[in-house]
Amino acid sequence: MQYNSRLKWVMHNHPSGDPTPSQVDITLTQQIAQAADLFGIVLHDHLILGKETEVSLRAEGYV
Repeated sequence: MQYNSRLKWVMHNHPSGDPTPSQVDITLTQQIAQAADLFGIVLHDHLILGKETEVSLRAEGYV
């Protein structure tokens, strides 16, 4: 792991402009967090960007 990074963020946009997380977003976030944990990496947050706002999956309780 370059730079010995132990904390990661994931983010993507929803082209529709609505940042509401889908069930796929939630499941994938949980899978990424579990996989990262195997390597001692913490998934700090998954942000979904919308047209005018964003949603933090950590703030929503999914991370």
